[in-house]
Amino acid sequence: MKSWSLGIAPLATLLLALFATLVDAQPAPAAVNPWEPAIRAFEAADAAHPPAAGGIVFVGSSSIQKWTSLPADFPGRNAINRGFGGSRLADSTHFAHRIVTKYRPRLVVLYAGDNDIFEGHSAEQVFTDFKDFVAAVRADLPDEPIAFIAIKPSPSRAHLLPAVRAANALIADYAHTQKNITYIDVFTPMLDAGGQPREELFIEDRLHMNRAGYLLWISLIAPELR
Repeated sequence: MKSWSLGIAPLATLLLALFATLVDAQPAPAAVNPWEPAIRAFEAADAAHPPAAGGIVFVGSSSIQKWTSLPADFPGRNAINRGFGGSRLADSTHFAHRIVTKYRPRLVVLYAGDNDIFEGHSAEQVFTDFKDFVAAVRADLPDEPIAFIAIKPSPSRAHLLPAVRAANALIADYAHTQKNITYIDVFTPMLDAGGQPREELFIEDRLHMNRAGYLLWISLIAPELR
């Protein structure tokens, strides 16, 4: 009995080691994209009320998401709001097939890059990410017109104005050399005489726009939708 009990400990140790090895060998669960719930909500809305083809898709970060009056602001244009707040340029690219090109739109309007710069991305990286977005859209729709709304100057992020200017300039210069890519300059009209963001265009957080800000955008964007 004594010799038998002494043999149990090594066997138990071996079994525990084998179990630990098997557990470690299991693949880690894939990380869920933080924007997946928002994208699935769009897809559920599409299933309930499919948008007609040939409309205009507005995609990007919170300035699009919070534009709740967008379809009414562009009557007769079948404007589809696919903004998801907090997103970056690469996020719109990642989901382009699911929330942009599947609608077979006649125009895509993008606002993104604001959060990228706030998170420390360089102007050059924003420009590269914009070109990646264009490539993702054109992979499905080769001749798709794309309009980029310039990154806005926000009072709460005024310290980032040099990087915003640089990113906007890179995208504007690129757009001028490309077919069916338009740069919509909302940046300049949102500055005051001293070159600072116009406070009256923003809500209390000094980041998101009020109705006056959106009315300015409408006046600048509407001519490009024709």
